[in-house]
Amino acid sequence: MIELTIDGDVAHVVLNAPEKRNALDPDALLALGDAYDRAEDAGVRALVLRGEGPGFCAGRDISGVDPATDDVSGYLGGLVTPLLQRMAAFPAPTFAAAHGACLGVGLGLLIATDVVYVADTAKVGSPFAALGATLDSGGHALFLDRLGPHKTLDLIYTGRLMTGAEAVESGLFSQVLPADQVHQATTDAAVRAASGATAAFLASKRLIARIRDERLSLWESVVLENVAQAELCDTSDYREGFAAFQQKRKPEFTGR
Repeated sequence: MIELTIDGDVAHVVLNAPEKRNALDPDALLALGDAYDRAEDAGVRALVLRGEGPGFCAGRDISGVDPATDDVSGYLGGLVTPLLQRMAAFPAPTFAAAHGACLGVGLGLLIATDVVYVADTAKVGSPFAALGATLDSGGHALFLDRLGPHKTLDLIYTGRLMTGAEAVESGLFSQVLPADQVHQATTDAAVRAASGATAAFLASKRLIARIRDERLSLWESVVLENVAQAELCDTSDYREGFAAFQQKRKPEFTGR
């Protein structure tokens, strides 16, 4: 159900189990991680993640799960969390095109992606009240950071789902687009990124992660920016960017 194709410098990873809204069982999680490994080995400079069918990803596939014997710790801690960490650390800009259901682990996949474009048909929230379960895969942190505690608990207690437009307006994701445009717009953005200064993009990606995770102050962040900028001086793309600016031409970045 996980498909990988590589087109030039862009990897396309597709969740392709539309009959179950791309819900993920343990085998699918392992296959998704393998797709990211193969994309990295291919040296791509951008990656696009999307889902086939009526929804992006409805979360965990619980169709065959017996709650009396369910190893939820093994599923979440042993499989989901390492996958999300692997996705977040992918050494190139990553983009997701999301539509329909984006719930549970599906929401986690979006949290672990650099840039997320959502369709106006997207459904985002915490439907777990009906299961006697709780939000997982990073959802609490995302909602609390962007929505505050009151709105977060309102979503959790009521099970109300936000539309794509509401999610973008609340600062959860990047852009909202009509459902028939979101995939192409996401692909176009990835293609543009793949022709850019990859090392500089990765420097920003790492800086954002450290500032977020370590709760760094403004001046601590400035120090890290200075270090990153100095390191970029040794890249061919840095020299090419400066030369192109001085010569008033478009730069030709190689990703090195």
